Order: sequence, then C-alpha cells, then structure tokens
Amino acid sequence: MREIKSIAALAGAFSTLPGVGKKTALRYAYAVIDMSEQEVDAFCAAMKDVKSQVRLCSVCGNFAEDEVCELCKTRQPKQICVVSYPKDVIAVEKTGAYDGAYHVLHGTLSPMNNRTPDDLNIKSLIGRLGGVEEVIIATNPDVEGEATAVYLARLIKPMGVKVTRIAQGISMGSELEYADSVTLSQALGRRTVL
Repeated sequence: MREIKSIAALAGAFSTLPGVGKKTALRYAYAVIDMSEQEVDAFCAAMKDVKSQVRLCSVCGNFAEDEVCELCKTRQPKQICVVSYPKDVIAVEKTGAYDGAYHVLHGTLSPMNNRTPDDLNIKSLIGRLGGVEEVIIATNPDVEGEATAVYLARLIKPMGVKVTRIAQGISMGSELEYADSVTLSQALGRRTVL
C-alpha cells in the first residue's frame, strides 16, 4: 500500500521533535486524524501561542511570558544556580530544596559541536555577580557539563564569589557492584558526615 502524503508529512514533522522516533511520530499523526476540528484548532493555537508568547527572561535566560520571569521577580539573588537548559530549572524546582535565583546557559561547552563560551549565556551571568555570595553550578555530570563547570569556576572565583558544584555519586536504589569507577570515585570523594 502506498503512503498517504499528508500523513507522511505530518509524521515527518512530529519526528523532528526530540525523542520522537518514526513509529511514535506515525502514532501522533494518526491521533491527529482522530481529533475533532476543534481539537486540531486548539492544538495548533497552543503551538502558535507558545511560539509567539514565550521569550527569554532578560535577567536569567529562563523561559518567560513577561520581560522578567516569576522566579527573578520573587527570589533574592544571593545564590545563583547555573543550569544548562530551562528544563533543568523545572527539575531543581521540583525538589523544593532550593529557593535562590537561577541562570540558564542554553547549552554547554562542546568543542566537538563548535559550542564556545560566546555561544552560551555567560556574559550576562558575569554581569549579575555583584552582591552574589554563591554560584552553584548544576550542569550535567558528563564531559561537556564538567568542562562548562570548570570554565565557569575559573572565570568566577577570581571575582571573590564562592563557586560550588552539585554533588555526584551513587544514585538512590542502585547497587555498588554496578557503579562505574568514576561515579564510585566521586561518591567516595564527596562523602558527607552522618
């Protein structure tokens, strides 16, 4: 049976989204066919709204609908938690363990992908450091995240601001025998007193 062009085009559009493979994209396309006209209109309107209304916060670089996001309006910037992407802000907020300000880099350093410090939201971070007591670097514990953390620490420490890194190690519920040596080494090196 020949492919229907409009279904294939819609599935192709869905497959451009992160984490959506060809089979999932095709399922999404079929789901749209089953929607009512009103549901399709609402779906399209939601996509257009998010594209036209969401911008970057002028202070921290997080997603916002206003010039300044709600977190920057309400939090004291004595601590700034630096993350790679806006989705990381949500992850930290879900813990309920942090009540300071944020700064979103919109990526990490990656020589392999030609991503340099000039490609990241670093200059505005440096401009925010007056009165800041601590910068918490919460980039991912991978090669690019570590490189970014080291770069930022070298840049910020000479300014007299305390720089910390989120702890890394063995995840809850895992077994030591399956941990890789780097993770186990970090867990031992960053152990805490009980």
